[in-house]
Amino acid sequence: MEESELIGRVLAGDPAAFTPIVERHQTAVYHLCYRMLGNASEAEDAAQEAFVRAYSQLDRYDPARPFKTWLFAIASHYCIDRLRRRRWQWLSIDDEMLPLRTAAPGPEDLALRHERQDEVAAWLALLPPKDRRAIVLHYWGGLSYAEIASVLGASVSAVKSRLHRARVTLGSRMAADVGRREPAGRALPERALAA
Repeated sequence: MEESELIGRVLAGDPAAFTPIVERHQTAVYHLCYRMLGNASEAEDAAQEAFVRAYSQLDRYDPARPFKTWLFAIASHYCIDRLRRRRWQWLSIDDEMLPLRTAAPGPEDLALRHERQDEVAAWLALLPPKDRRAIVLHYWGGLSYAEIASVLGASVSAVKSRLHRARVTLGSRMAADVGRREPAGRALPERALAA
């Protein structure tokens, strides 16, 4: 059944029609919340709260906008509110959030992957919450600039600026971290600087 039909049924008084909507979007919303909050338990709570808020505010949904974008806006705003209540949060990125490989990784690959995840978590934690949200929506949420602008309530040019600023910050930090690990007299690979 089409999402618009399900939404219409919910608005007409059939709360059970919201279940397929949750089933379609629960993984994406959880991943968004997890990337922003960095804690599985908090992400589950945030995702659940996002769906509760979406359900209770469904009459405010504008069918001219994609439902996923509207739902992501609710979830990301809730996560930002939770982040504001904290002063500092290190993101934790676990294996299940990364693309799966066809062959099982060996112990060395697993150790390197965990080390890399810790580095990415530390780099993301350096960003202000709004910049982090834009990065997560773009790279892990797969949203376009226009969709991110809709979620953030900003213009597309503002989103591009925010993403550029976040990339520059992350790139500088990544290059500095890579530089500290390189032996003296050895040049940094260009791909490390271009990140």
